[in-house]
Amino acid sequence: MSSVGPGPALDIGQDEDLGELIYKLQTYFVEIIDTPFTFDQLRTTTFSSRLRPLITTLSYHCHHPAIVAALLCCKAIFASEDDDRGLNESRGYAAEIVAWRFCAHLNQFTEVIDYLCYEIPDDSKTPSPSRRQSEAVGENTPLLESPFPRELDGTPANHSFAGLSTLELAVVCDAKKFLSQRTVQNVVNGIWDGSIVFWQDLRTNSQKRASLYNPKRTDPYCRLRVPRYQKVFEAVFNVVFLALYYGVLVERDMYKVSPLEWCLNVMFLSFCYEEVSQITDAGALFYAADFWSWADILIIIIYTIFFIFRVVGLARNDTDLINTSFDVLSLEALLLLPRIFSLFSLTPFFGTLVPALRQMTKDFLKFLALVIILYLGFLTTFTLLARDSFTLGEMTWLLIKVFFGSSYVGFDMMKRISPVLGAPLMLIFVTMTNILLITSLISLLSNSLTAVMSNAREEYLFMFSTFVLESATSSSRLTYFQPPLNLLSLAVRPLRIVMPAHQLRSLRIKLLKATHFPLVALIMLYERISGEDGETLRDRVFTIGGGPRSFKDRSLNRVNKRDVRSRAKALMGNKYGGDDEMHHYDRDRAPPTPGTGPFPRQRRRTMEFVVADEGVEGEMVGEDNADAAIVTLRDLTAQMEVLKEVLMRRMDGIEDLARNRGGEGEGLQ
Repeated sequence: MSSVGPGPALDIGQDEDLGELIYKLQTYFVEIIDTPFTFDQLRTTTFSSRLRPLITTLSYHCHHPAIVAALLCCKAIFASEDDDRGLNESRGYAAEIVAWRFCAHLNQFTEVIDYLCYEIPDDSKTPSPSRRQSEAVGENTPLLESPFPRELDGTPANHSFAGLSTLELAVVCDAKKFLSQRTVQNVVNGIWDGSIVFWQDLRTNSQKRASLYNPKRTDPYCRLRVPRYQKVFEAVFNVVFLALYYGVLVERDMYKVSPLEWCLNVMFLSFCYEEVSQITDAGALFYAADFWSWADILIIIIYTIFFIFRVVGLARNDTDLINTSFDVLSLEALLLLPRIFSLFSLTPFFGTLVPALRQMTKDFLKFLALVIILYLGFLTTFTLLARDSFTLGEMTWLLIKVFFGSSYVGFDMMKRISPVLGAPLMLIFVTMTNILLITSLISLLSNSLTAVMSNAREEYLFMFSTFVLESATSSSRLTYFQPPLNLLSLAVRPLRIVMPAHQLRSLRIKLLKATHFPLVALIMLYERISGEDGETLRDRVFTIGGGPRSFKDRSLNRVNKRDVRSRAKALMGNKYGGDDEMHHYDRDRAPPTPGTGPFPRQRRRTMEFVVADEGVEGEMVGEDNADAAIVTLRDLTAQMEVLKEVLMRRMDGIEDLARNRGGEGEGLQ
């Protein structure tokens, strides 16, 4: 049990029901945040005192595996509530800060993985013991009770995140501040390059669990689930899809289905099944968070319309309908070409422009409502005034031309509309559209672009995290078939009716190994040539900014630990008189003691060695600098790089000192 003070009492048990945990945290944030704050204000020393008791208590005493997920659920609930003062936004920021500082205080990288990859259970299916006790039937028991978090008045909340992992929940609730922290990005980068895997083997009794990749114990076929390899295979699939698409349009067979069109239909069916599987596995909330998912849905809709028109046209031998079907198919190019180049969004430049485009599109659609209202008013007036000269369709296109800049057309036609009212009304319409509305729209979109670009790093890391998690953590299926081979999985799906589950799973595993061995061979060959074996992946230093890095950047950041150790020993031995003096800065530190949390070798407080110009000394990381804390072996390796530079400078100084003393000796002689 843990309690927080000063402030409202907060008792959290290790077996606490998730709904109750969220409700307690909600109540706590409501009581301590009674004034609107920005995210940066809550991070400063003055305002962070409100959060420090909770952070300290959770870091030292709370071992609930769902504590980070519960904090992000609070963020989602606060964000969905209407608030004119901005209080709920501040409380959401507070929940994000507590979540990432809790992760920053974890000393083992495996603990960070366990907390961030924790999957929220479906309480409606497996209620906890405490819930079973509280659900005793009585006179006041409600007929329908939501298994998930309640609002502050005790009523059930319409927020259900069952089946999502903590990282997926961060994407759904738009926790960009949380996802941009280095501790979180270490895990995301590990998932991206395959140093963190969710399946260790392919057996009928295998269970999904996040862990570090071990090439000696992990089945090579599990590498098919690594996001960066999936994206490569997806790009190849899209290129083949586009080539067949161009072939069908160029061929344009009006009277029969050609072999190229049959192949295109097969590829489209595979594409549809892949998207349906993603929606089923990830859920609609997480699937909709990806910008490119909407493009995929539009691709499916357009191709479905083409397929219907094509089949009906061939059945009726209707040439006009067949031509219309190919015209509809030509619309696919608007989406297929950008979809192929979606991999560019992994780069920081394009990864920032895509969120900016999405935000500007949202603002434009909101502003478009005002434009339509004004346009309909003028359209009605002008149509009635010119009822003898223009039809409704002619007047509609006339005003559209005026709206998009052809004001001279309106001035030429204003006398025909009305000899008396035509001129002043057209002048008002041109002024409002070409000057007022267009200028306002440009200013609005400019502000949207500026707002996104001011948080460019957060926007890019959010999109990158969504890109990675969509491929990695959203599926609980043991066997994953790459398109178009996923149609084989669809073909054996009806066998679920007649075959036991374990036999069907075994069949799918054998089918996967029989069809995907060339892809696995390519992956193993690439990792062997590039030197990305298991040890290299586990020891890799993750970038602070997050996102994928080039092979050259990774090579420059590698550290020769043996060389650093030998240089440090020699330098400290020469300066302090022996090896026993090497660890003088660490002598007063008490040995670390393991915690008693749900994860092995758990330690809550992180020690950081700060390298100064005058010496090296141990220093406890403060609450305000928790994000800069060294919390993983990878970050310790990066710190050794800094130590190496300091030692090299000191060795140069010793050599200069020895050289000067040698010169003085020669002068005396």
